[in-house]
Amino acid sequence: MNNGQNSKETIMKLLHGEKVDYVPNFSGMGSITLYGIKQLGYRFNQIHVDPRKMADAAASTHRYFGFESAVVPFDMGVEAEALGSFVKYYEKEGDQIIYPTMAHKVIDRIDVQVPEGMPESEAEPYIQKEIERRIEEFEVKIPDDLAHQKRIPVVIEAIKLLKEEVGDKIPVGAWVLGPFTELGQIMDLEVLLKMAAKKPAVVNRHLDAMVEYLARVTALYEEAGADYITVREMGATSSIMSPRMFKSLVLPHLQQLFPRIHVPAVLHICGDTNPIVEMMAQSGASALSIDQMNRLSETRQKLPNTVLLGNYKAFGNPFCDGEPAAVAGLMKKAIEDGADALWPGCDIWPVVPEENMRAMMEATWKYGVKEENN
Repeated sequence: MNNGQNSKETIMKLLHGEKVDYVPNFSGMGSITLYGIKQLGYRFNQIHVDPRKMADAAASTHRYFGFESAVVPFDMGVEAEALGSFVKYYEKEGDQIIYPTMAHKVIDRIDVQVPEGMPESEAEPYIQKEIERRIEEFEVKIPDDLAHQKRIPVVIEAIKLLKEEVGDKIPVGAWVLGPFTELGQIMDLEVLLKMAAKKPAVVNRHLDAMVEYLARVTALYEEAGADYITVREMGATSSIMSPRMFKSLVLPHLQQLFPRIHVPAVLHICGDTNPIVEMMAQSGASALSIDQMNRLSETRQKLPNTVLLGNYKAFGNPFCDGEPAAVAGLMKKAIEDGADALWPGCDIWPVVPEENMRAMMEATWKYGVKEENN
């Protein structure tokens, strides 16, 4: 199908803006399955804290289904935890899918003590004002020994293992949150959004610090062997902020970050990106990742020369709850709408049945060959 090239060669050519002869199927976000984890004999909670298990889980989707990448980490807490936020881990037995969650941010409303006797009507404004004060006074401190902080060394070692074991066949990916979304992992996002309008200098100062921090993290992932990096600026979707705010607050910091990433870099924003997709293309990213709420055929018309990755819904019906034929139909539509690669709109939800994963990959081979190569 691909003139003797393996998946890695094809995908890296695509991410460098070169033409390829088929539409590959890969991701830059979580793409593990419960089926693969069970075949390994692991529990879901183990794969987030152990580099060996993390690497095995990431590679299992390729090994069992032919998926064309292996990506770490799997949850959104890695970088925030290294800055001082508290991540809660779950020790459930069996097949429960419970990701580590952000239990306590560096600046968190649960730390604000309301004065005794304050009327309930005054309590929330008091909390908001106190959080705002703390955000104003806060200074982000990036640890000098970042490579040894919390779970960052787990991700680094997992990347190294993946590079050694499957990196000749498929690309190894890593991801971080975008500057705005990452800032919302260490302090109250609702207050940040309000401060962006009232005190933009404060928010921009923190976003500058996030750019520096994420540039250092991605440099560590690159050094470990990541072939490409995905920046997930999920908090900047048009469902949350206006295009005007995206342009003034989020885009400039993405434009600062992407030149500091020295491997192909993908910008992912989930939700409704139709109003901002042309600005996304100005970020400096090598490719854009969009989800099912983006009208891909229209985006292809707007951005004929941009590498577009998407945009199937990777959870719910039909991907997890429907029939294999319906999953194949999702892939066919994404290709027809103009996707340069099949790529999930968000993390693949791990409970996806094995028959649906197989149907997805079979549809890739069936519909993904470029016409000129038929």
